[in-house]
Amino acid sequence: MPDFGYAGQILKVDLSNEKVSKQPSAEYTGKYIGGHGLAARLYWEMVPPQAKAADPENCFVCASGPLTGFPGFAGFRWKICAKTSLNVPESFNYCNLGDKWGAILKYAGYDALAVQGKADKPVYIYLHNAEVEIKDASHLRCQSTFDTSDALKAELGKGVSILTIGPAAEARIPFSTVLAEGGASGSGGMGAVMGSKNLKAIVVAGNKRPVAAHPDKVKELVGIIQANLRKSSMLPMAIPGLTRLHNCFGCGIGCYREIYTKESRDYKVLCQASMMYGMHSMKYTGKNDGAHLLATRLCDGYGLDTSVMQSMIEWLEICYNEGILDEKKTGLPLSKIGSSEFISELTRIITLKEGFGATLAKGIIPAADDIGPKAKALMPMVVATRGSEKKDYDPRILITTALAYATEPRRPIQQLHEVSMLAMMWVGMGPPGADIKPGSMFSTENLRRYAEKNWGSAAAADFSTYDGKALAAKNIQDNVFAKESLVTCDLRWTMAQVNYTLGLNGDTVSPARVYSAITGKETDETELSRLGEKVFNLQRAILLRQGWQGRKDDTLLDYFFTTPVQKGELFFNANGLMPGKNGEVISRVGCVVEKDKFEKMKTEYYGYRGWDAATGLPKQSKLNELGLQDIAADLAGRGLAK
Repeated sequence: MPDFGYAGQILKVDLSNEKVSKQPSAEYTGKYIGGHGLAARLYWEMVPPQAKAADPENCFVCASGPLTGFPGFAGFRWKICAKTSLNVPESFNYCNLGDKWGAILKYAGYDALAVQGKADKPVYIYLHNAEVEIKDASHLRCQSTFDTSDALKAELGKGVSILTIGPAAEARIPFSTVLAEGGASGSGGMGAVMGSKNLKAIVVAGNKRPVAAHPDKVKELVGIIQANLRKSSMLPMAIPGLTRLHNCFGCGIGCYREIYTKESRDYKVLCQASMMYGMHSMKYTGKNDGAHLLATRLCDGYGLDTSVMQSMIEWLEICYNEGILDEKKTGLPLSKIGSSEFISELTRIITLKEGFGATLAKGIIPAADDIGPKAKALMPMVVATRGSEKKDYDPRILITTALAYATEPRRPIQQLHEVSMLAMMWVGMGPPGADIKPGSMFSTENLRRYAEKNWGSAAAADFSTYDGKALAAKNIQDNVFAKESLVTCDLRWTMAQVNYTLGLNGDTVSPARVYSAITGKETDETELSRLGEKVFNLQRAILLRQGWQGRKDDTLLDYFFTTPVQKGELFFNANGLMPGKNGEVISRVGCVVEKDKFEKMKTEYYGYRGWDAATGLPKQSKLNELGLQDIAADLAGRGLAK
């Protein structure tokens, strides 16, 4: 019988020889929880360090967590890990998805699926309970994600759930995505990995439900959450007459996620993905009628990362206004940015790598290098990471996020939210033109109390200084990696943790209590965070073994150190207002990340991590302490552990 909360098996598929194998998952889930931890551990064992993103030896790993299958906890989420070409150099990467597919994988009997090899022709994998089939997908070549999903449902029945790629991934565009049920889009370059394997889709079906150790306790915890739902709210992104609220599959809580129906298909409306073209469209048309949602549909259909595409559009507009690019040179209607004509042509030529689209298909940073110094000089206005991902939670204002950006292979949105969502509450998010004073909606005292309990010190809530930020970053990462292994919804559980810590709405449910009730493994918050620390160190080991150079590579794009942040650069806080010493309201407009203080903060951070200060390499003693003895030995043999 599987462990409580788990399906009990890991499925491995090698597309090169169509070999299928299974193994128990208990030896992994007990040590790494699930989700990110389970996927990263399988990756560590299966992928040679020298393997490239497009090599058959690279592994595409999908994994759910113990909360999946238990409604009411916003825990029906799942992770994908693989080496991708999003960054230069290529790197281990990951993404987090919601809605149905991860749950159905678990219902089919698997906590994780690991795919290696490369098929000779386009194929899709079909998992239905104990059956595993590798089927011809030649008829789906170059079809959009939406058309592929429709075709497979017509072929296999509406009860299946589908993870697929579009033409951009088949063309191995570095920032191509995967798309699953309900518009769940996975970024980080995962689409190109599936494309390199000639894997068009993974179809799952099943009806095996996981069992909880303490079902009555699980029911009680769901009841507590439900009783407190009326005491919290999140602002919808509604477009009157078009969109409607819609919970992710199995959530049971809800947020501001919405959907709309067009030509018999449902499409998502959520956060950055839905607003990637919003300001441009509304400026061009003068209306908020949903015209901008075409951009999201096109990106999801082709399989293009909206966090890269939004920055690319902004960068192209700046280059056009500065006279660096023109319509003749690019073949794009740059004078019509905001129109349906522009976004349709942009996404098309990138996907087909046609003309100037071949340059843009490399990503913004490589494209800027090709165009020249003037284009490259404008890049810092829109890009935050080595993967050309958009700039949002600026470390020049939100100091703690500097360490999150520096130590991760991609935009670590869950970690960034741990700081930015509290900053949003403190600064006072409201309708345009609202006169809201910082601290009036969420007090400075509450922010200080939360920082003291969860970030390690009240000093972490003082953004006039770098004091306390190293410990805060470490604690945030440990907590996030625990949640990413459970796997919980970032939007809901970040705020639930605030409520739980401060007692703001009577909600006494913590992730540790849910994990304990489902698995029967009595775990408190400290122990759960410790497991998160273990998973974070596992990821660090993967990065180092692949060539990450420790302290040298733990850095930011240069402009964060040299270019002062301007008014309006942080989208939710145009004036860069943050709490300073003794709660004084300060503005960080005009600030940079001070290089000497950043390096000092890194040294302090390494100390909290138990890593070597000079190199940023982990110490064998720390890895052994975390139960990573085999990893410690491997790294030591390569000269990558002290």
